[in-house]
Amino acid sequence: MAAVNFVDVRKSFGAVPIIKGVDIEIDDGEFVILVGPSGCGKSTLLRMLAGLENITAGEIRIGNRVVNTVPPKDRDIAMVFQNYALYPHMTVANNMAFSLNLKGTSKEEINKRVKGAAEILGLSRLLDRYPRQLSGGQRQRVAMGRAIVRDPQVFLFDEPLSNLDAKLRVAMRAEIKELHQRLKTTTVYVTHDQIEAMTMADKIVVMHDGVVEQIGAPLDLYDTPANLFVAGFIGSPAMNMIPGKLSPDDRTKFVTGNGTILPVSNPSAKAEGRELIYGLRPEYIHLDPAGLPAEVVVIEPTGYETQMIAKLGGSDVTCVFRERVQAKPGETINVKIDAAHVHLFDAETGERLSK
Repeated sequence: MAAVNFVDVRKSFGAVPIIKGVDIEIDDGEFVILVGPSGCGKSTLLRMLAGLENITAGEIRIGNRVVNTVPPKDRDIAMVFQNYALYPHMTVANNMAFSLNLKGTSKEEINKRVKGAAEILGLSRLLDRYPRQLSGGQRQRVAMGRAIVRDPQVFLFDEPLSNLDAKLRVAMRAEIKELHQRLKTTTVYVTHDQIEAMTMADKIVVMHDGVVEQIGAPLDLYDTPANLFVAGFIGSPAMNMIPGKLSPDDRTKFVTGNGTILPVSNPSAKAEGRELIYGLRPEYIHLDPAGLPAEVVVIEPTGYETQMIAKLGGSDVTCVFRERVQAKPGETINVKIDAAHVHLFDAETGERLSK
């Protein structure tokens, strides 16, 4: 195992910058997920770590070694791809053993490692099958097994669950996390799915347009987003955003564009006099007969909770209620906002104005 460090890493294709000075520290044994929308640079960053893309500037270190010019085969990493990349003419056992055969590892050692990885991944009964005889989840396990047998310093995962159905993705998330807890190998994982990032990572790196927007533990990013992008990207349903400004007469009152008054708890002095965005997670809006009136737009019962879009303060807001709500579109409900969980963002810069 080894720590991984990106030091002012940059990547350009011609005159077009793709990665714009990224600094990330990944501790030995840590599970780090790079997350962001398509085109943000997360897969390019992973491919540079793997040695599949050249670096324009900066340093990438694995352990104490700078690997900028080290060939992929000498970096002691193992990569699991989105499309599995299995050899169709080889059995499961031969697919898993392929890299070890290339290195000239002894047959005894290969058999030991393949059987060990197969036991970990529940593939022992499938070693004689071919990829065409496997389900999507089983193929993904084989791809993971091929990485495990190499016993690398670092595992790299490039959106490995994208080709699986929703139910299988949930199951595989748990399996990958359990695998990491067992092996404790440094892992760098790329996904555009923030639910995967929230549920699996020790640390999340949120990327946007080639830069790192914020790095932190999943709940830290959820509870204290650094800016509007992180606030809107992390969390499902997404954070509600309502434009307006603080009342000049009372800093605990936020005035929306249509004059609705929303509560604020102990706002930062930096918020005074600015155009602001009022950020509120859906779960911090509660039903209350004495609360603010909100017009129901869409209601989505899911069983254990009810999701609703309602018109509040001139904006559509998403609410999540544990109760089963009988209201219909067009009707008015009354809601109370938990002011202690309100975030204020500068409307121009997107920066969160800390308390």
